[in-house]
Amino acid sequence: MYEKYSASPIIFCFLYLLKMANIRFWLNLWNEQRCIIHIFFVMSSKMTNPVLSSSPVDEIPKRGMEAERAYQMVKDETYPQTQPRLNLATFVTTYMDEYGTKLMNEAIDINYIDQTEYPHVAVMCGRCINIIANLWNSPEKAKWKAGAVGIGSSEACMLGGVAALLRWKAKRKAEGKSCDKPNLVMSTAFQVVWEKFCQLWDVQMRTVPISLDKPTLCPEEAIKMCDENTICIVPIAGVTWTGLNDDIEALDKALDTYNAKTGYNIPIHVDAASGGFILPFVKPECKWDFRLKWVWSISTSGHKYGLVYPGLGWVVWKDKKYLPEQMAFSVNYLGANITQVGLNFSRPAAQILGQYYNFIRYGFEGYKDIQSASMEIARYCHDKIGKMHCFANYSKGVDNPLFIWYMNPEYDKKAKWTLYDLQSALQQNGWMVPAYTMPKAIEDMVVMRVVVRQGMTRDMADMLLTDIENAVKEFEKLKYPTTSRLAYEKRERQLGKVFAH
Repeated sequence: MYEKYSASPIIFCFLYLLKMANIRFWLNLWNEQRCIIHIFFVMSSKMTNPVLSSSPVDEIPKRGMEAERAYQMVKDETYPQTQPRLNLATFVTTYMDEYGTKLMNEAIDINYIDQTEYPHVAVMCGRCINIIANLWNSPEKAKWKAGAVGIGSSEACMLGGVAALLRWKAKRKAEGKSCDKPNLVMSTAFQVVWEKFCQLWDVQMRTVPISLDKPTLCPEEAIKMCDENTICIVPIAGVTWTGLNDDIEALDKALDTYNAKTGYNIPIHVDAASGGFILPFVKPECKWDFRLKWVWSISTSGHKYGLVYPGLGWVVWKDKKYLPEQMAFSVNYLGANITQVGLNFSRPAAQILGQYYNFIRYGFEGYKDIQSASMEIARYCHDKIGKMHCFANYSKGVDNPLFIWYMNPEYDKKAKWTLYDLQSALQQNGWMVPAYTMPKAIEDMVVMRVVVRQGMTRDMADMLLTDIENAVKEFEKLKYPTTSRLAYEKRERQLGKVFAH
C-alpha cells in the first residue's frame, strides 16, 4: 500500500508520524474521558471516598468502591492495635514462618468438607489425628485413630463432652435407669466453653474450688462430688487462669478406686488446650494421657502451642468404642457420601494443612526446641518477677509457658496503685499483659499473667521486665492513690482492659 511513496522516503516518514500522532490524540482523549468518568463516579457517592465518610455500621453501602480503598479502610481501622508479638495476653499463634503462611494463604478458598474435590485434605487431617494420638500414647491399633478436627479447642471440648454424655445415657438406658440428671466435675478454674457445654446440653456443673493452698484440682474433693449421674471428670493440662496442670495421674488413681467400689465407670476427659502440645515434648515422662486407665478422650488447640494460626482444635478418643456411633453424621454432599464428626459442617482446610506442614517442617525435635525455649523464657520471667519486692508468684514453678503473679500482701497494704494500673502503664509501651480477678472462692485476688509463645526472645523478656520496674518506680512516687486503688479499697468490681481468656 506504500508503493507510491517508495521514491520519497521522507514523505512516507512524515505521513506515518502524522498518522501515529492522530492515534495518540484519540488515545489521550479517551484517557481524559475515562478520568472524568472516574472522578464523577467517586464524587457521586460519599461512600466511595473513605476520607469523606465513616465506615458503615448498620447497613451495606448503596455503592461500592475500589478494592484498594476498601482494603485501606479496613487496614487503617486495625492499624493502631498492639503488635502481635507484644501481646502476652493471648495463647493464640501470632507467628508462622514464610512457607507455612504461604501455604495457608493459598488454601484459604478450600472447604475441608468437600472431600470429593479435595480428598487429600481429608487424608492429611487423618494423618494429623494419628500423629497427635501417638504423641498422647494412644493404644488404638487401627490404621486411622478415632478423632476429629474442630474450629478450635472449644469445639473439641464440646465433642469430648457430648461423647461422655451419650455414653452415660446409653449405659443408664441399658440399666433401665433415669437419664435426666447428668453432671460433670471439674475445678472452678474452668474455661468458659465448659459452662457453655453444661448450659446447652443441660448438664449440672459441679466445681471444686481452687485456692493458694490448693492451686489445682484436688483429686479427693473431685471424687467426693461424683455419683451415678457423673458423665466424666475434666482435669486440665494448662489451666487458662494459672498456667498450672491438674494432677491427672493422681486423679486417675483415686478414680480407679472409686469406680471399683461403685461400678460407675466414670471416665476422664482431659482439657489439654495448652498442655497437649507442651507435655509430650518437654515432660514426656509425665503420665497424663492415654497411658492412664480412665482417660478416654483428650482435646487440644492447634492454634495455641500447636503453632498454627487460628482456628484449629483436635479431639482424640482412646479407642473407637469410646466414640458413640450417633456422633458420626453421613450426608450426601455433591454426589458423595461424607461422614463427619463435628458441630460445624463447612470449615476451612488451611489450618489443617498448616498443622500438617508444622509436623513435617519441625519434627519432634523442632517442636521440642520451640516449646523448651518458651518454657525457659517463662521460667526466667517468673523468677525475676518473683524477686521484685512488690510481687509474689502464684506458684513455685512453671508447668507451661505461662504464669501469674499478685501483689505481695504486705506491700499491698500500703500501695497507692493496683495491677490494673500496671496493666495500663505497660499498654502505653505496647505490651498487652492482662490483670484480672481469680475464680470463685478467691475472686478478691487480682493477678497478672504472661503467656510466652514462639517468637518471644530473652531480649524481649528483659524489655518487659524493665518496663515493669520503671512503672513500679513511678507508682511509688505517687502522693495519692489512683482511681483504681480507691475502687479496690472499696471492693468495687473492676474489669481489665485486656482480654484474658
